[in-house]
Amino acid sequence: MQKKSILKMAVLAGALLFSGSVLAWNEGGGEQDAAEHLTPNKENGIEVYEVCSACHMMEGWGTTDGTFPQLAGQHRSVLIKQLADIRALNRDNPTMYPFALPSEIGGVQSIMDVTDYISKLPMNPENGRGAGNNLALGKKLYKTNCVRCHGENGEGMPDKYYPLIQGQHYKYLLRQFEWIRDGKRRNANPEMVKQINSFSDDDMKAVVDYVSRISPPKEKLAPVGWTNPDFD
Repeated sequence: MQKKSILKMAVLAGALLFSGSVLAWNEGGGEQDAAEHLTPNKENGIEVYEVCSACHMMEGWGTTDGTFPQLAGQHRSVLIKQLADIRALNRDNPTMYPFALPSEIGGVQSIMDVTDYISKLPMNPENGRGAGNNLALGKKLYKTNCVRCHGENGEGMPDKYYPLIQGQHYKYLLRQFEWIRDGKRRNANPEMVKQINSFSDDDMKAVVDYVSRISPPKEKLAPVGWTNPDFD
């Protein structure tokens, strides 16, 4: 047990050193800051999103097996940060990186356009969920550890770049939680890394399962079977 803890600390320390200081996780600058001050162009957003839809689907719902996350309805500020981080190689995503390059989707204006478009898409009413066999523990862990940043209902905080996690696919959440806990996601908030560092695998599965069952408000959800009319 002690050896495992030492290894985990070493991995975390290495990840933080590689990404700069602990406080540097969201200092902004570069394309992130530039994009946030632009006015979105919906038509260009639709055109750019067509590139993204190859993985995230036309509706922005990703896949319930967690290979690709649901993006629809996510805070625009969060989407801007993550896309800018991937383009700047602050977040490792070798699958997405080639498609996120300026040569593929355009410059800073396209970041604003596509993220604004995605943020306004209605969300999947049938996201992927966990087994549901330890929800009491999951709820307890969520209320104790996650509410301060992600909110009572997983709504996040756009002004602080804390993502909306309600309605996200269980398997995607599980993978990201594990990477953050184990220091493998370089642009993770170090406060979250510290908060969940002691979670066991069972704790992790329980809290993520609970989160996957937090439904977004009805006004954010698409009807069952909805298809994106922008790509008819």
